[in-house]
Amino acid sequence: MALVVFDLDGTISRHDTLAAYLGGFLNQHRARWPRMLACVPALLGAAAGIIDRGQLKAALMRAALGGSTHALIDAWTGAYVTQLLAHGVFADALTTIATHRHNNDVLVLMSASPDLYVPEIARRLGFNETICTGVLWHGALLDGALTTPNRRGLEKARCFSQLRDRYPNLPTVAYGNSACDFDHLCLADEAWLINPSPRLRRKAAALKLRCVAWH
Repeated sequence: MALVVFDLDGTISRHDTLAAYLGGFLNQHRARWPRMLACVPALLGAAAGIIDRGQLKAALMRAALGGSTHALIDAWTGAYVTQLLAHGVFADALTTIATHRHNNDVLVLMSASPDLYVPEIARRLGFNETICTGVLWHGALLDGALTTPNRRGLEKARCFSQLRDRYPNLPTVAYGNSACDFDHLCLADEAWLINPSPRLRRKAAALKLRCVAWH
C-alpha cells in the first residue's frame, strides 16, 4: 500500500484542461465571448510578468464563467468530464490508476486546475482525495476569484508534504509531467515524469526521476 499522487494536465489528460473547459463553455454560450475582452489587461500583465498565473486564471474564469449558477456549471462540468475521459486522456494513465486502485493505494489527484471540475474527474476515476485550486462563489452564483493559492510549483510541494505527514507509514509515489512538478516529485520515494521533452529528460536524470512515455 502506498500514497500515490497524480498531476492532471499533461499527466492524465493530453492537454490543458482549463482552456478546454472554458472554451467549451463559451462555445455553448456564445454571447459570453465578448466578455473575454476583459482579460486583455491580465494577459498583458502575465506576459510582462506583472501578474502571476493564479491571477490570470482568476481573470479568465471570471470573464468566461462569472455570474453562472451552480446548475449551469454543474451541467457543463458533467458533460465536459464525460468528453474528457472518453477522448482526452492517456490510456496508460487510466491503466496505471486502475492498478494502484487494485493495490488499495491511497490515490490523490493534485492539480492547479480549479475545483469546478477536478473533483468530478477524481470521483469518476476512483481517487480517494482531491487537492486543487479553489474558486469563489457568492451564494448560487460563481465569482471566479481564487479561494486558495494556485496549486502549482512550491505550493504543490507544500501540499505534498502535508499529505506525507498525514500518511507517515506509507511510501510515496508521484506522477507529473512538467518542470513545475519537480518541486513535489523530488519529495516522493518514487517519482515518474510523463512524456518529457529531451531537455526535461536530462534534468529529470540529474534529479534521479524516472521517465516514461504514456499513450
